[in-house]
Amino acid sequence: MNAVSTFFHGIGDRYRALPRWAKLVLMAALVVLVYLLPIINPPLITTTDSDFGAVLFLCALYALVAIGLNIVIGYAGLLDLGYIGFFAIGAFTVGVLGSAHGKLPLLLLIPIAMAMTLVSGIILGAPTLRVRGDYLAIVTLGFGEIVRLILVNADSLTGGSRGISNIPTPPGFSLFSIPHVTWQGLTAYVDTSTTTTFLQFGVTDSIPYYWLALTLVFIVLFLDWRMQNSRVGRAWEATREDEDAAELMGVPTFRFKLLAFATGAAIGGLSGALFATKQQFINPDNFTILYSVLFVAMVVVGGQGNRWGVVVAAALLTWAPEKFRFLADARFLLFGLALMALAIFRPQGLMPPRRSLRAKRADEETEVLEEGVTHA
Repeated sequence: MNAVSTFFHGIGDRYRALPRWAKLVLMAALVVLVYLLPIINPPLITTTDSDFGAVLFLCALYALVAIGLNIVIGYAGLLDLGYIGFFAIGAFTVGVLGSAHGKLPLLLLIPIAMAMTLVSGIILGAPTLRVRGDYLAIVTLGFGEIVRLILVNADSLTGGSRGISNIPTPPGFSLFSIPHVTWQGLTAYVDTSTTTTFLQFGVTDSIPYYWLALTLVFIVLFLDWRMQNSRVGRAWEATREDEDAAELMGVPTFRFKLLAFATGAAIGGLSGALFATKQQFINPDNFTILYSVLFVAMVVVGGQGNRWGVVVAAALLTWAPEKFRFLADARFLLFGLALMALAIFRPQGLMPPRRSLRAKRADEETEVLEEGVTHA
């Protein structure tokens, strides 16, 4: 596990050592490659038993979820076990207002969904963020389940267990078609009989939704980077490391915790809205508490506080079960064993933040010095 972390951080060190032009070229090439993955269908990573475009859409969607939850858990140190509640509120806001009840356009529905979840985060966080640790985890766990039960019982509004259908899709543009690449062994062929229409959102082709979700991931990553490296990000870090000390230094910890909670909730609402418009049908069974556990696992596996780590973990934990679908139920056993091994041998995650690594090394050096002084 240490070798994996060292490998990822070694790549980061080599990237930072490159000249600026090389960084831009490499980053542009990587971004283009990620966008073209469902078109290229690389043999080693494509999912033969599942629609590869749909799997990639879920990878991007859950990466967006993980970024939002990482703000809450990784930056502010708040254990949220009910994040699926915000995801559900965002999805049902789009479903209710975009179907028979409202028929509003999607471009208006997404900001409304984010606003609804942001307000929900403030309403939940204002009374509960004054408690810490396990108490906060229990409160948020209950919130996620309460939201689901409300959706089940508000039959006239949400359709109850029947759910909501005919959810609007994003406005599309049939600009041009892109042929897919097929593989025979290691030889690639352009298959003109299988194409994807650029920015044409429909039921049968998940690739345009993947491109939309991926674009939102990059936008949110940029905003996340700006926020973490601002005064707000430093206040979150101080609150996470020692809330009492941060209070003594004049940091209004409650205000910044509430900001983290509301920001994470808004991103969860954005993710839920995207999920609803892709599925075009949702019901409360799509939002069980097990998804909250999965979302937390993505943050923990990736490394709390590392935005790239949680994105990689979200993609990995979404893609792996689909890649090994041929193993049937045995894949979940292997999946669980892998997570247990990670928890034992790499509790800080695959890619912990660099500041956490430096702090750990400093602690180890201090212990060595203290032992030397004791023996002397």
